[in-house]
Amino acid sequence: MRTAFGCEFDVPDGYLNTASVGVPPAPVADAVAAAVHGWRSGRDRPPDFDEPTARARRAFAELVGVPPSWVAIGGAVSSLVGLLAASVPDGARVLVATGEFTSVTWPFAAQSGRAVALEQAELDELGERAGDYDVVAVSVVQSADGRRVDLDALRAAQATGTRVVLDATQSLGWLDADLSFADAVVAAGYKWLLSPRGTAWLALRPGWPVVPHHAGWYAGADIWASVYGLPLRLAADARAFDTSPAWYCQAGAAVALPWLAGLDRAAVQDHCVGLADAFRAGVGLPTAGSAIVAVRHPDALARLAAVGVVASARAGAARLAFHLYNTEDDVDRAVAALTC
Repeated sequence: MRTAFGCEFDVPDGYLNTASVGVPPAPVADAVAAAVHGWRSGRDRPPDFDEPTARARRAFAELVGVPPSWVAIGGAVSSLVGLLAASVPDGARVLVATGEFTSVTWPFAAQSGRAVALEQAELDELGERAGDYDVVAVSVVQSADGRRVDLDALRAAQATGTRVVLDATQSLGWLDADLSFADAVVAAGYKWLLSPRGTAWLALRPGWPVVPHHAGWYAGADIWASVYGLPLRLAADARAFDTSPAWYCQAGAAVALPWLAGLDRAAVQDHCVGLADAFRAGVGLPTAGSAIVAVRHPDALARLAAVGVVASARAGAARLAFHLYNTEDDVDRAVAALTC
């Protein structure tokens, strides 16, 4: 058991795989276990999960820096981006980063039957080119290698009329950055937000005429009066884009996100990036200001696994991720595996 930022984590030594799956603080796992026990014993009632769902929504809004009324809940990033992609005009031009995570790009690519055109640019050129497009969609931090997009350049492009869509899945929870300017911010909960898989959120700036294609009972103005019949009576805010929550997942998110939102974000970033940069220095890589590191060595993953380091294979590299619960011992173990 490790203690980090005032919380206990039952995380093994050498776990450097948060970019794939985050390990929850003990209270988060306990909340999920309690919810499952309530289900198992027949004690749960559907309305019992409304407040945890709302609590997680409010905390996500706080992490992004927007009002809770802008936030919709979902189960995965791709379905939330799909709402945005389905709502761009016919013939819209969309710019994405070369090699971008497909949950960001494929929903727009699937709109090709409406002549929506998808173009790619290298990440370091994205900002300067974005102003020529209707939409730019990009991860704040690239999943494959941890590179960070130039948010200031995207903000400048937005001022010319480009809509900015940010996937914060690999950044929210460790990166101390203002994302509130974006037209839309999406993130999945099961990585850096330390929540169960099956939680995702969309922060949508008012003014984008997005169609609520997923409209269902949980998107109603009065949820428990929306379970039968017509007419359509959706919530007046971003709840209109909600899908029915995964109850036991939201029970965990309702503990994880408020805790993360209450931390000193600059201290969190310093911790995570400091460990990642210490690892980079140890293996001869330049510092990069990211909590994610890609090591391109043919047997890196095998050498890491041999000493108990859990990492991932992504885009031809071994990907390591340093979060709240990681320590200098994890850095030393990974460095030794790759330099001995």
